[in-house]
Amino acid sequence: MNTVLKILAILILIAIGVGFYYRTFEDVVLGDRIIGIAVLASAFILMPIFLYVRWKGKRLQDYTLTKENMDKMRDKGID
Repeated sequence: MNTVLKILAILILIAIGVGFYYRTFEDVVLGDRIIGIAVLASAFILMPIFLYVRWKGKRLQDYTLTKENMDKMRDKGID
């Protein structure tokens, strides 16, 4: 899954670069469309996959401020 993330990130960066090339030297509208599609792909495809991979196997309770976690922090002296 990490390989898929890396390949997808590289493809999106290449698409943004190609978009800026087209925007600068060829057609502005086509370049803007390529850049826009790459940004949308990074927001709606790359980011959810990245978040899924990074949070897989972790408990959300370890990262929230519940009464139990606050008591643990007080016991350790962390305020």
